[in-house]
Amino acid sequence: MSQAIPRAEVPDEDFATIRHRIRSIFGGSIGNLIEWYDFYVYNFFALYFAKSFFPNSNPTVQLLNTFGIYALGFLIRPVGGWILGAYADRAGRRAALTLSVTLMCFGSLMIALIPTYATIGILAPILLLLARLVQGISLGGEYGTSATYLSEIAVSRHRGFYSSFQYVTLIGGQVLGSVTLLVMQQTYTSAQLEGWAWRIPFLIGATCALFGLYLRRNLEETAEFKRAIKPKQPMRELLRHPKAILLVFGLTMGGTTAFYTYTTYMPTFLVNTVKLTRDQATQISFITLVIYAALQPVFGAISDRIGRRPVLMWFGILGTLCTVPILTALSGAHDFMTALGLIMAALIIVSGYTSINAVVKAELFPANIRALGVGLPYAVAASLFGGTAPYIALWFKDAGNESGFYWYVTALIFCSLLVYIFMRDTKHTSRIDQD
Repeated sequence: MSQAIPRAEVPDEDFATIRHRIRSIFGGSIGNLIEWYDFYVYNFFALYFAKSFFPNSNPTVQLLNTFGIYALGFLIRPVGGWILGAYADRAGRRAALTLSVTLMCFGSLMIALIPTYATIGILAPILLLLARLVQGISLGGEYGTSATYLSEIAVSRHRGFYSSFQYVTLIGGQVLGSVTLLVMQQTYTSAQLEGWAWRIPFLIGATCALFGLYLRRNLEETAEFKRAIKPKQPMRELLRHPKAILLVFGLTMGGTTAFYTYTTYMPTFLVNTVKLTRDQATQISFITLVIYAALQPVFGAISDRIGRRPVLMWFGILGTLCTVPILTALSGAHDFMTALGLIMAALIIVSGYTSINAVVKAELFPANIRALGVGLPYAVAASLFGGTAPYIALWFKDAGNESGFYWYVTALIFCSLLVYIFMRDTKHTSRIDQD
Protein backbone atom coordinates (compact mmCIF):
# COMPACT_ATOMS: atom_id res chain seq x y z
CA MET A 1 0.00 0.00 0.00
CA SER A 2 1.36 3.42 -0.93
CA GLN A 3 2.04 5.85 1.88
CA ALA A 4 1.79 9.63 1.92
CA ILE A 5 5.11 11.36 1.44
CA PRO A 6 6.19 13.11 4.64
CA ARG A 7 6.61 16.88 4.37
CA ALA A 8 10.37 16.61 4.93
CA GLU A 9 10.72 14.36 1.85
CA VAL A 10 9.21 16.91 -0.55
CA PRO A 11 12.01 18.69 -2.41
CA ASP A 12 12.91 22.08 -0.96
CA GLU A 13 12.52 23.83 -4.29
CA ASP A 14 8.83 22.87 -4.41
CA PHE A 15 8.17 24.75 -1.20
CA ALA A 16 10.36 27.59 -2.39
CA THR A 17 8.31 27.81 -5.57
CA ILE A 18 5.06 27.91 -3.58
CA ARG A 19 6.42 30.62 -1.27
CA HIS A 20 7.65 32.61 -4.24
CA ARG A 21 4.27 32.35 -5.96
CA ILE A 22 2.41 33.46 -2.83
CA ARG A 23 4.84 36.37 -2.42
CA SER A 24 4.21 37.41 -6.03
CA ILE A 25 0.45 37.21 -5.57
CA PHE A 26 0.73 39.26 -2.37
CA GLY A 27 2.82 41.88 -4.14
CA GLY A 28 0.36 42.13 -7.01
CA SER A 29 -2.66 42.22 -4.69
CA ILE A 30 -1.40 44.70 -2.11
CA GLY A 31 -0.67 47.22 -4.83
CA ASN A 32 -4.26 46.82 -6.01
CA LEU A 33 -5.51 47.56 -2.47
CA ILE A 34 -3.41 50.70 -2.26
CA GLU A 35 -4.63 51.96 -5.62
CA TRP A 36 -8.29 51.46 -4.77
CA TYR A 37 -7.80 53.13 -1.38
CA ASP A 38 -6.26 56.15 -3.12
CA PHE A 39 -9.13 56.28 -5.61
CA TYR A 40 -11.98 55.89 -3.10
CA VAL A 41 -10.60 58.17 -0.41
CA TYR A 42 -11.47 61.08 -2.72
CA ASN A 43 -15.13 60.05 -2.50
CA PHE A 44 -15.04 59.62 1.28
CA PHE A 45 -13.50 63.04 1.99
CA ALA A 46 -15.13 65.12 -0.77
CA LEU A 47 -17.55 66.62 1.74
CA TYR A 48 -14.64 68.20 3.61
CA PHE A 49 -12.44 69.54 0.81
CA ALA A 50 -15.15 70.67 -1.66
CA LYS A 51 -15.14 74.30 -0.51
CA SER A 52 -11.33 74.48 -0.73
CA PHE A 53 -11.55 74.15 -4.53
CA PHE A 54 -15.05 75.43 -5.31
CA PRO A 55 -15.82 78.42 -3.07
CA ASN A 56 -19.50 78.64 -3.98
CA SER A 57 -21.85 79.59 -1.17
CA ASN A 58 -24.12 76.69 -2.12
CA PRO A 59 -22.82 73.40 -0.63
CA THR A 60 -24.75 71.38 -3.21
CA VAL A 61 -22.98 73.17 -6.05
CA GLN A 62 -19.64 72.52 -4.36
CA LEU A 63 -20.36 68.79 -4.13
CA LEU A 64 -21.66 68.63 -7.70
CA ASN A 65 -18.43 70.19 -8.96
CA THR A 66 -16.32 67.90 -6.80
CA PHE A 67 -18.18 64.75 -7.83
CA GLY A 68 -18.14 65.90 -11.44
CA ILE A 69 -14.38 65.56 -11.26
CA TYR A 70 -14.89 62.16 -9.58
CA ALA A 71 -17.01 61.10 -12.56
CA LEU A 72 -14.35 62.25 -15.02
CA GLY A 73 -11.86 60.08 -13.17
CA PHE A 74 -14.17 57.17 -13.97
CA LEU A 75 -14.73 58.11 -17.59
CA ILE A 76 -10.99 58.33 -18.29
CA ARG A 77 -10.47 54.72 -17.18
CA PRO A 78 -10.81 53.22 -20.70
CA VAL A 79 -7.84 55.38 -21.73
CA GLY A 80 -5.85 53.82 -18.90
CA GLY A 81 -7.01 50.34 -19.88
CA TRP A 82 -5.83 50.98 -23.42
CA ILE A 83 -2.47 52.65 -22.67
CA LEU A 84 -1.33 50.50 -19.74
CA GLY A 85 -2.86 47.33 -21.19
CA ALA A 86 -0.86 47.72 -24.40
CA TYR A 87 2.21 48.60 -22.32
CA ALA A 88 1.78 45.45 -20.20
CA ASP A 89 1.60 43.29 -23.33
CA ARG A 90 4.75 44.84 -24.80
CA ALA A 91 6.96 45.73 -21.80
CA GLY A 92 5.70 43.21 -19.25
CA ARG A 93 3.15 42.82 -16.45
CA ARG A 94 5.64 43.91 -13.82
CA ALA A 95 6.56 47.08 -15.70
CA ALA A 96 2.90 48.06 -16.18
CA LEU A 97 1.99 47.33 -12.55
CA THR A 98 4.95 49.45 -11.42
CA LEU A 99 3.92 52.32 -13.70
CA SER A 100 0.31 52.07 -12.52
CA VAL A 101 1.13 52.44 -8.82
CA THR A 102 3.61 55.24 -9.63
CA LEU A 103 0.87 57.22 -11.38
CA MET A 104 -1.50 56.68 -8.46
CA CYS A 105 1.19 57.86 -6.01
CA PHE A 106 1.72 60.99 -8.11
CA GLY A 107 -2.03 61.73 -8.30
CA SER A 108 -2.56 61.31 -4.54
CA LEU A 109 0.45 63.47 -3.72
CA MET A 110 -0.83 66.18 -6.06
CA ILE A 111 -4.22 66.28 -4.30
CA ALA A 112 -2.56 66.39 -0.90
CA LEU A 113 -0.35 69.35 -1.85
CA ILE A 114 -2.55 71.46 -4.17
CA PRO A 115 -3.08 74.99 -2.76
CA THR A 116 -6.68 76.07 -2.29
CA TYR A 117 -8.77 78.31 -4.54
CA ALA A 118 -8.19 81.18 -2.13
CA THR A 119 -4.44 80.89 -2.79
CA ILE A 120 -4.10 80.22 -6.52
CA GLY A 121 -7.61 80.81 -7.88
CA ILE A 122 -8.96 78.81 -10.82
CA LEU A 123 -5.69 76.88 -11.07
CA ALA A 124 -6.69 74.93 -7.94
CA PRO A 125 -9.67 73.03 -9.46
CA ILE A 126 -7.73 72.59 -12.71
CA LEU A 127 -4.90 70.87 -10.84
CA LEU A 128 -7.44 68.79 -8.91
CA LEU A 129 -8.93 67.66 -12.22
CA LEU A 130 -5.48 66.82 -13.59
CA ALA A 131 -4.63 64.77 -10.50
CA ARG A 132 -7.92 62.91 -10.75
CA LEU A 133 -7.39 62.13 -14.42
CA VAL A 134 -3.95 60.70 -13.60
CA GLN A 135 -5.56 58.50 -10.95
CA GLY A 136 -8.27 57.41 -13.38
CA ILE A 137 -5.70 56.40 -16.00
CA SER A 138 -3.79 54.51 -13.33
CA LEU A 139 -6.84 52.62 -12.13
CA GLY A 140 -8.02 51.90 -15.67
CA GLY A 141 -4.74 50.15 -16.39
CA GLU A 142 -4.53 48.52 -12.97
CA TYR A 143 -7.52 46.23 -13.41
CA GLY A 144 -6.51 44.52 -16.64
CA THR A 145 -2.84 44.22 -15.72
CA SER A 146 -3.39 42.90 -12.18
CA ALA A 147 -6.08 40.47 -13.39
CA THR A 148 -3.67 39.19 -16.03
CA TYR A 149 -0.75 38.95 -13.62
CA LEU A 150 -2.65 37.11 -10.86
CA SER A 151 -4.20 34.70 -13.38
CA GLU A 152 -0.88 33.92 -15.07
CA ILE A 153 1.19 33.58 -11.90
CA ALA A 154 -1.22 31.04 -10.36
CA VAL A 155 -1.15 27.33 -11.09
CA SER A 156 -4.05 26.07 -13.19
CA ARG A 157 -5.84 24.08 -10.48
CA HIS A 158 -5.95 27.06 -8.07
CA ARG A 159 -6.31 29.91 -10.58
CA GLY A 160 -9.82 30.91 -9.51
CA PHE A 161 -8.80 30.99 -5.85
CA TYR A 162 -5.67 33.08 -6.31
CA SER A 163 -7.13 35.51 -8.83
CA SER A 164 -10.07 36.19 -6.50
CA PHE A 165 -7.70 38.19 -4.31
CA GLN A 166 -7.95 41.00 -6.84
CA TYR A 167 -11.46 41.76 -5.57
CA VAL A 168 -10.47 41.03 -1.98
CA THR A 169 -8.04 43.92 -2.21
CA LEU A 170 -10.39 46.06 -4.31
CA ILE A 171 -13.05 45.77 -1.61
CA GLY A 172 -10.29 46.17 0.98
CA GLY A 173 -9.48 49.57 -0.51
CA GLN A 174 -13.04 50.71 0.16
CA VAL A 175 -12.91 49.30 3.70
CA LEU A 176 -9.58 51.01 4.40
CA GLY A 177 -10.96 54.30 3.07
CA SER A 178 -14.04 54.10 5.29
CA VAL A 179 -11.93 53.19 8.34
CA THR A 180 -9.69 56.17 7.64
CA LEU A 181 -12.75 58.42 7.54
CA LEU A 182 -14.06 57.03 10.85
CA VAL A 183 -10.69 57.50 12.56
CA MET A 184 -10.28 61.02 11.18
CA GLN A 185 -13.77 61.99 12.31
CA GLN A 186 -12.94 60.83 15.83
CA THR A 187 -9.53 62.55 15.84
CA TYR A 188 -10.27 65.93 14.29
CA THR A 189 -13.09 68.44 14.47
CA SER A 190 -15.14 69.27 11.39
CA ALA A 191 -13.39 72.64 11.16
CA GLN A 192 -9.97 70.96 11.18
CA LEU A 193 -11.05 68.43 8.56
CA GLU A 194 -12.35 71.17 6.29
CA GLY A 195 -9.34 73.39 6.91
CA TRP A 196 -6.32 71.08 6.46
CA ALA A 197 -6.76 67.57 7.91
CA TRP A 198 -8.52 66.30 4.75
CA ARG A 199 -5.06 66.25 3.14
CA ILE A 200 -3.78 63.56 5.54
CA PRO A 201 -5.54 60.56 3.87
CA PHE A 202 -4.04 61.51 0.49
CA LEU A 203 -0.56 61.76 2.05
CA ILE A 204 -1.13 58.32 3.59
CA GLY A 205 -2.16 57.00 0.18
CA ALA A 206 0.91 58.45 -1.54
CA THR A 207 3.18 56.97 1.14
CA CYS A 208 1.53 53.54 0.86
CA ALA A 209 1.89 53.73 -2.91
CA LEU A 210 5.65 54.05 -2.44
CA PHE A 211 5.54 50.77 -0.52
CA GLY A 212 3.50 49.25 -3.35
CA LEU A 213 6.09 50.53 -5.81
CA TYR A 214 8.83 48.76 -3.87
CA LEU A 215 6.88 45.48 -3.86
CA ARG A 216 6.09 45.63 -7.55
CA ARG A 217 9.61 46.45 -8.66
CA ASN A 218 10.60 43.10 -7.14
CA LEU A 219 7.80 41.02 -8.68
CA GLU A 220 8.67 38.04 -10.84
CA GLU A 221 7.57 38.38 -14.46
CA THR A 222 5.12 35.71 -15.62
CA ALA A 223 6.29 32.85 -17.79
CA GLU A 224 3.41 33.44 -20.21
CA PHE A 225 4.60 36.95 -21.00
CA LYS A 226 8.19 35.79 -21.46
CA ARG A 227 7.09 33.20 -24.02
CA ALA A 228 4.63 35.44 -25.88
CA ILE A 229 5.48 37.13 -29.17
CA LYS A 230 5.14 40.85 -28.47
CA PRO A 231 2.56 42.59 -30.70
CA LYS A 232 3.77 45.51 -32.81
CA GLN A 233 0.24 46.88 -33.11
CA PRO A 234 -1.69 45.75 -29.98
CA MET A 235 -5.04 47.29 -30.94
CA ARG A 236 -5.03 45.68 -34.38
CA GLU A 237 -4.14 42.36 -32.78
CA LEU A 238 -6.91 42.78 -30.19
CA LEU A 239 -9.52 43.45 -32.87
CA ARG A 240 -8.84 39.97 -34.24
CA HIS A 241 -10.73 38.67 -31.18
CA PRO A 242 -14.14 40.40 -31.45
CA LYS A 243 -16.02 37.57 -29.73
CA ALA A 244 -13.79 37.71 -26.65
CA ILE A 245 -14.10 41.51 -26.53
CA LEU A 246 -17.91 41.30 -26.61
CA LEU A 247 -17.86 38.55 -23.99
CA VAL A 248 -15.86 40.74 -21.59
CA PHE A 249 -18.23 43.65 -22.15
CA GLY A 250 -21.33 41.48 -21.81
CA LEU A 251 -20.34 39.56 -18.71
CA THR A 252 -19.20 42.82 -17.04
CA MET A 253 -22.24 45.07 -17.56
CA GLY A 254 -24.54 43.36 -15.07
CA GLY A 255 -21.87 42.48 -12.54
CA THR A 256 -20.30 45.92 -12.33
CA THR A 257 -23.73 47.59 -11.99
CA ALA A 258 -24.70 45.27 -9.15
CA PHE A 259 -21.32 45.75 -7.47
CA TYR A 260 -21.49 49.54 -7.43
CA THR A 261 -25.16 49.48 -6.42
CA TYR A 262 -24.54 47.40 -3.30
CA THR A 263 -21.20 48.98 -2.33
CA THR A 264 -20.59 52.56 -3.49
CA TYR A 265 -24.23 53.68 -3.69
CA MET A 266 -25.55 51.73 -0.71
CA PRO A 267 -24.59 54.20 2.11
CA THR A 268 -26.48 56.94 0.25
CA PHE A 269 -29.47 54.63 -0.29
CA LEU A 270 -29.53 53.67 3.39
CA VAL A 271 -29.66 57.33 4.46
CA ASN A 272 -31.93 58.80 1.77
CA THR A 273 -34.39 55.95 1.26
CA VAL A 274 -34.15 53.58 4.24
CA LYS A 275 -33.85 56.58 6.60
CA LEU A 276 -31.05 55.18 8.74
CA THR A 277 -28.55 57.54 10.34
CA ARG A 278 -25.20 58.23 8.68
CA ASP A 279 -23.45 56.33 11.49
CA GLN A 280 -25.69 53.29 10.98
CA ALA A 281 -25.13 53.39 7.22
CA THR A 282 -21.35 53.56 7.71
CA GLN A 283 -21.41 50.65 10.18
CA ILE A 284 -23.52 48.47 7.87
CA SER A 285 -21.26 49.29 4.93
CA PHE A 286 -18.15 48.37 6.92
CA ILE A 287 -19.52 45.06 8.25
CA THR A 288 -20.91 43.87 4.93
CA LEU A 289 -17.78 44.82 2.97
CA VAL A 290 -15.50 42.91 5.36
CA ILE A 291 -17.63 39.75 5.07
CA TYR A 292 -17.96 40.29 1.33
CA ALA A 293 -14.19 40.45 0.91
CA ALA A 294 -13.79 37.19 2.85
CA LEU A 295 -16.27 35.45 0.52
CA GLN A 296 -14.25 36.06 -2.65
CA PRO A 297 -11.64 33.28 -2.18
CA VAL A 298 -14.45 30.86 -1.23
CA PHE A 299 -16.28 31.41 -4.51
CA GLY A 300 -12.96 31.43 -6.38
CA ALA A 301 -12.07 28.03 -4.93
CA ILE A 302 -15.53 26.69 -5.81
CA SER A 303 -14.94 27.72 -9.44
CA ASP A 304 -11.73 25.68 -9.42
CA ARG A 305 -13.80 22.62 -8.51
CA ILE A 306 -16.99 22.99 -10.55
CA GLY A 307 -16.02 25.50 -13.26
CA ARG A 308 -16.43 29.24 -13.85
CA ARG A 309 -19.74 29.13 -15.70
CA PRO A 310 -21.85 27.62 -12.85
CA VAL A 311 -20.58 30.31 -10.48
CA LEU A 312 -21.45 33.05 -12.99
CA MET A 313 -24.87 31.43 -13.47
CA TRP A 314 -25.39 31.64 -9.69
CA PHE A 315 -25.02 35.41 -9.93
CA GLY A 316 -26.97 35.77 -13.17
CA ILE A 317 -30.04 33.73 -12.14
CA LEU A 318 -30.32 34.92 -8.54
CA GLY A 319 -29.43 38.49 -9.50
CA THR A 320 -32.22 38.53 -12.08
CA LEU A 321 -34.78 36.99 -9.72
CA CYS A 322 -33.84 38.69 -6.45
CA THR A 323 -32.68 42.25 -7.20
CA VAL A 324 -36.15 43.84 -7.23
CA PRO A 325 -37.39 41.92 -4.14
CA ILE A 326 -34.21 42.69 -2.16
CA LEU A 327 -34.12 46.42 -2.99
CA THR A 328 -37.89 46.73 -2.47
CA ALA A 329 -37.68 45.05 0.93
CA LEU A 330 -34.62 47.14 1.80
CA SER A 331 -36.41 50.40 0.95
CA GLY A 332 -39.11 49.50 3.49
CA ALA A 333 -36.73 48.23 6.18
CA HIS A 334 -36.10 50.81 8.88
CA ASP A 335 -34.00 48.81 11.33
CA PHE A 336 -30.29 48.06 11.38
CA MET A 337 -30.29 44.24 11.35
CA THR A 338 -32.85 43.85 8.57
CA ALA A 339 -30.93 46.23 6.33
CA LEU A 340 -27.65 44.48 7.11
CA GLY A 341 -29.12 41.05 6.35
CA LEU A 342 -30.64 42.11 3.02
CA ILE A 343 -27.44 43.78 1.80
CA MET A 344 -25.40 40.76 2.85
CA ALA A 345 -27.74 38.46 0.93
CA ALA A 346 -27.29 40.64 -2.15
CA LEU A 347 -23.49 40.61 -1.83
CA ILE A 348 -23.44 36.82 -1.51
CA ILE A 349 -25.21 36.71 -4.86
CA VAL A 350 -22.88 39.29 -6.44
CA SER A 351 -19.85 37.27 -5.25
CA GLY A 352 -20.62 34.85 -8.07
CA TYR A 353 -19.44 37.57 -10.44
CA THR A 354 -16.80 39.53 -8.54
CA SER A 355 -14.83 36.52 -7.28
CA ILE A 356 -14.00 35.12 -10.72
CA ASN A 357 -14.59 37.86 -13.27
CA ALA A 358 -10.85 38.59 -13.49
CA VAL A 359 -9.82 35.02 -14.26
CA VAL A 360 -12.68 34.45 -16.71
CA LYS A 361 -11.59 37.46 -18.76
CA ALA A 362 -7.92 36.53 -18.61
CA GLU A 363 -8.71 33.02 -19.83
CA LEU A 364 -10.36 34.42 -22.97
CA PHE A 365 -7.27 36.01 -24.56
CA PRO A 366 -3.83 34.87 -25.74
CA ALA A 367 -0.86 36.13 -23.76
CA ASN A 368 0.33 38.67 -26.32
CA ILE A 369 -2.77 40.89 -25.93
CA ARG A 370 -4.22 39.57 -22.65
CA ALA A 371 -3.79 42.67 -20.48
CA LEU A 372 -5.24 44.92 -23.16
CA GLY A 373 -8.06 42.48 -23.91
CA VAL A 374 -9.05 42.24 -20.26
CA GLY A 375 -8.55 45.89 -19.36
CA LEU A 376 -10.05 47.92 -22.22
CA PRO A 377 -13.52 46.35 -22.70
CA TYR A 378 -13.88 46.01 -18.92
CA ALA A 379 -13.04 49.68 -18.39
CA VAL A 380 -15.57 50.75 -21.01
CA ALA A 381 -18.33 48.64 -19.42
CA ALA A 382 -17.39 49.76 -15.89
CA SER A 383 -17.46 53.42 -16.92
CA LEU A 384 -20.80 53.13 -18.76
CA PHE A 385 -22.64 51.00 -16.21
CA GLY A 386 -20.75 50.73 -12.91
CA GLY A 387 -19.57 54.31 -12.52
CA THR A 388 -22.95 55.74 -13.52
CA ALA A 389 -25.05 53.49 -11.24
CA PRO A 390 -25.24 55.94 -8.28
CA TYR A 391 -26.20 58.82 -10.59
CA ILE A 392 -28.88 56.83 -12.41
CA ALA A 393 -30.26 55.67 -9.06
CA LEU A 394 -30.54 59.28 -7.86
CA TRP A 395 -32.09 60.31 -11.18
CA PHE A 396 -34.84 57.71 -10.77
CA LYS A 397 -35.39 58.82 -7.17
CA ASP A 398 -35.58 62.48 -8.14
CA ALA A 399 -38.12 61.57 -10.85
CA GLY A 400 -40.28 59.91 -8.19
CA ASN A 401 -39.79 56.40 -9.59
CA GLU A 402 -37.05 54.87 -7.47
CA SER A 403 -38.22 51.32 -8.20
CA GLY A 404 -37.38 51.98 -11.86
CA PHE A 405 -33.73 51.75 -10.86
CA TYR A 406 -34.31 48.28 -9.38
CA TRP A 407 -35.61 47.10 -12.76
CA TYR A 408 -32.74 48.83 -14.55
CA VAL A 409 -30.20 46.82 -12.51
CA THR A 410 -32.23 43.64 -13.08
CA ALA A 411 -32.29 44.20 -16.85
CA LEU A 412 -28.49 44.59 -17.02
CA ILE A 413 -27.95 41.46 -14.91
CA PHE A 414 -30.33 39.56 -17.20
CA CYS A 415 -28.32 40.68 -20.24
CA SER A 416 -25.19 39.31 -18.60
CA LEU A 417 -27.05 36.10 -17.74
CA LEU A 418 -27.70 35.55 -21.44
CA VAL A 419 -23.95 35.80 -21.99
CA TYR A 420 -23.27 33.24 -19.24
CA ILE A 421 -25.83 30.84 -20.72
CA PHE A 422 -24.26 30.75 -24.17
CA MET A 423 -20.56 31.12 -23.33
CA ARG A 424 -18.19 28.18 -22.89
CA ASP A 425 -16.67 27.48 -19.48
CA THR A 426 -13.26 29.16 -19.59
CA LYS A 427 -11.87 26.78 -16.98
CA HIS A 428 -11.94 24.07 -19.64
CA THR A 429 -11.00 26.26 -22.62
CA SER A 430 -8.47 28.54 -20.92
CA ARG A 431 -6.08 30.35 -23.28
CA ILE A 432 -3.65 30.53 -20.35
CA ASP A 433 -3.36 26.75 -20.32
CA GLN A 434 -3.04 26.73 -24.10
CA ASP A 435 -0.16 29.21 -23.82
